[in-house]
Amino acid sequence: MSKDTQQSAQSEPLLTDENITIPSDLLSDTPPVAAEPPDPQETPYPPDIPLNTLTDRSSLASCALPYQQELEFRGKSTYTVTCFLSDLKMFSDFAGRDTPVGRITKDHLTDWLMKLKFGVPGHTPAPKTMARRVTFLKNFFSWLTSEAVIREDPAASLILERPLPPLPELLFDNEVQRLLVAAANEPRCHCLIYLVLYAGLKKEEVMGLKLEHIDLADPREPRITVHFAADTGKQHRERTLALKGDFVSILEKYRASYHPTSELFVCTDRNLNYILARAVKEADIKKRVTLQLLRDTFAVQQLRNNVTPETLREKLGLSDEAWLESREKYRRLAFPS
Repeated sequence: MSKDTQQSAQSEPLLTDENITIPSDLLSDTPPVAAEPPDPQETPYPPDIPLNTLTDRSSLASCALPYQQELEFRGKSTYTVTCFLSDLKMFSDFAGRDTPVGRITKDHLTDWLMKLKFGVPGHTPAPKTMARRVTFLKNFFSWLTSEAVIREDPAASLILERPLPPLPELLFDNEVQRLLVAAANEPRCHCLIYLVLYAGLKKEEVMGLKLEHIDLADPREPRITVHFAADTGKQHRERTLALKGDFVSILEKYRASYHPTSELFVCTDRNLNYILARAVKEADIKKRVTLQLLRDTFAVQQLRNNVTPETLREKLGLSDEAWLESREKYRRLAFPS
């Protein structure tokens, strides 16, 4: 068995935000820059490599650092940057690290995908992994094409086949109303459920919400702004959302009962699950109800109210890659055929 086959047969490590690292050999083949080496004391980070140094004769390996800088400039998460750079290294190893990008054809891409999918007996990558690699190819070559590094995009006609996960069982309208009635008995629960049902916040976004992020200047249309810490790499998901005027009274009751001073919810995310579970039990709802299900309910209702898919993506704060995962799910839930 060849070395490449032995490596492919090993199971792929699970990438998470906590354990991801960028392989150092990705950036070993960078194009020369006509400048003196930076003083390490004055320039703690490597300088940007000008995109205009890339041409259709540039090697795949020489695109690694400019591509990383492009992904980071576009606000992609650390997880996405690491996954895409890892995919670029794998494709470069397959096609040849010194291969000029202008000589890459669709046949190269499909041959690589077929090798990944069927090349090692008994080792079939997960469908989501294969879908992500197609997404990488489309992202990488679309970037090279848009910057006029190459003339034609070899990945443009690739078909992105994504696995369709089972659809969640949404709440009926009467169940939503029963849940809100049950939640109204406890101000913290009412505030929590309202924010997810009518702003579509994720649990981590609820946990990060502070009083200073809530704008009550116009009581008829209160607004909340979703912020992320600088070290999370999620600034591209920050956004401002408008709520209905009845949120003001809900918030006032909550503040009078719990007296928050900075964070809106001073508890753990597990506590939020318990708070929701009690309201679900009191409302006598037998379905499995989570905060994600309430967020899904928000998304589906938006589509049914003729909100465009792109506007919905912005309201949910989803990256392009995450939206590819979610768009079809929400379409099927909102408009079942």
